[in-house]
Amino acid sequence: MSKEDLKNKAKKILTDFKKGSYIFGPGCIDRAGGLAAKLGRRAVLVISSSGWAEKFKGNLLKSLKGSNIEIAAVIGSSKPNCPLEDLHRMHRDFVRHKPEFIIAAGGGSTIDCAKAASILAGITPGLCDIEPFFGTGAVTEAVKKTGRRPIAVFAVQMSASSAAHLTKYSNITDLKTGQKKLIVDDAIVPPFALFDYSVTQSMNRDLTIDGILDGISHMLEVYYGTSYECEPEKFNKIEEIALTGLKLLVSNLSSAVANGKDLKIRELVGLGTDLGGCAIMLGGTNGAHLTSFSFVDFLSHGRACGLMNPYYTVFFAPAIRRQLINIAPVFIDYMDFGSGLNNLYSGENMGLKLSEFSSRQIAEIVAGAMINFLKSAGIATRLSDVKGFSQKYIDKAIKNAKNPQLEMKLKNMPVALNSGFIDRYMLPVLEAAKTGDFSLIENCS
Repeated sequence: MSKEDLKNKAKKILTDFKKGSYIFGPGCIDRAGGLAAKLGRRAVLVISSSGWAEKFKGNLLKSLKGSNIEIAAVIGSSKPNCPLEDLHRMHRDFVRHKPEFIIAAGGGSTIDCAKAASILAGITPGLCDIEPFFGTGAVTEAVKKTGRRPIAVFAVQMSASSAAHLTKYSNITDLKTGQKKLIVDDAIVPPFALFDYSVTQSMNRDLTIDGILDGISHMLEVYYGTSYECEPEKFNKIEEIALTGLKLLVSNLSSAVANGKDLKIRELVGLGTDLGGCAIMLGGTNGAHLTSFSFVDFLSHGRACGLMNPYYTVFFAPAIRRQLINIAPVFIDYMDFGSGLNNLYSGENMGLKLSEFSSRQIAEIVAGAMINFLKSAGIATRLSDVKGFSQKYIDKAIKNAKNPQLEMKLKNMPVALNSGFIDRYMLPVLEAAKTGDFSLIENCS
């Protein structure tokens, strides 16, 4: 399938998925005011004060003014990983200015922070405690009990990465403990969203790589965690989204890094990460995302997920045979065809014939290609090679995996684990990620 065909397919998936509540594409910022007006007339705008965002902010404000939107206050964006301190600051500002709705313009951390602050300002305006809302469905339960709702958020995405503008997720980090936690709730999905892909031309190399790896992780993990036997219709939809998005992101990483100003490439990457958002609205992330929450001290989120996914791929092997066979061609350019594998590379459309191999063998082939993909971008593929890593982070990840607030990640795994099996099965995965040795990983029978 050509890049143009992939682009058109991605656009159709997004259009069908969001049903008129989402405007996307290069140069669409002038339509922001029309969407915002559907939520009210008085808003607080959350946006970066950095110089790189000034032109975009000016165009956004012009569009809002054209639709008679009153901006009660302009407040600063969030730092990476959405620290509690930024959440508390936004909560205070939202309560002080009492907006009809919030406009959150920024990357995933800023939008996540605004979502979480909107919960507090709308449901518990006099109490700044996000802890009760972590986990799945706690916001909806609070709405039922109190009759109060989060303040609506109009999400204006400025970074091709987490797709926070499309999803029911909000990640919050306690920098004192170095631990990230997650809110999962349909009540915090932004009712309207906009993403002008041209703004991503300002993304630097590291942010570009992190965003692409995060989008890839969303699609891999959701695809892995869905069973055709249990939910064939849902599986087929996720498979379409995942394979389309993975092709867009894997094939364009090097181009996006080398030609960051190329709007055609930026559009393809934006569409790919947006499809990651569609995927996580249909299913959930699991192993790599769970582990990444404990690595915030020394790895960005995208790199943490990207590093861990090859190792979880090997661990999940018995449960994801179909997914692996379908994903393999996506990473074909990064496969090693020596060591007796040269016969795999054959057939029309450069297809792979893998059916004669065991699931574990296929997983190791695909995981090896993923590692080569990471290496091509200069990304560490072993925890031991990452500056700041020590064994204490493996211990921390194992401990935090047993936290009931993160239980949804265990349940989302294609090989579902409970807390009693974490030491036996998850610990070897992390040890393998430390050393790069797949042989350490034990598959569940």
